[in-house]
Amino acid sequence: MIREIVKDDLDGLLRLYMQLHDNPMPEKTVELLQIWDAIFQDKDHHVIVVEENGKIVSSCVCVIIPNLTHNQQPYAFVENVITDERYRNRGLATQCLNYAKEIAIKENCYKMMLLTGSKKESTLDFYRKAGYNSDDKTAFIQWI
Repeated sequence: MIREIVKDDLDGLLRLYMQLHDNPMPEKTVELLQIWDAIFQDKDHHVIVVEENGKIVSSCVCVIIPNLTHNQQPYAFVENVITDERYRNRGLATQCLNYAKEIAIKENCYKMMLLTGSKKESTLDFYRKAGYNSDDKTAFIQWI
């Protein structure tokens, strides 16, 4: 089942995120819970999940960003695309990305952007097959 997060999804999402860049399981501090609440309350911050048998097995984030150019149409930014390693190659991340695209279309976005840290050709091909390209723009990152 694909859907947006509900308040009780925090533990399952954090467990899945442990596979994203080898993140450790964070403590549920007051600060973490405040961040979770802010994400959950933000109408432009969409955390999409695929759930199977009560377990979150795939996810992506889609943030809608207001914009003053392109006839004041917003754009969508996609991040944190992850599928549990035991559930890969079943189209679950594609479902998440398609759901994000539906949100972007509904919100009248003029484009979607996605960044990946992966250099693996299979990952890059996956994003290309999902409709993204790496030709139109150049991304620069400054870590702070």
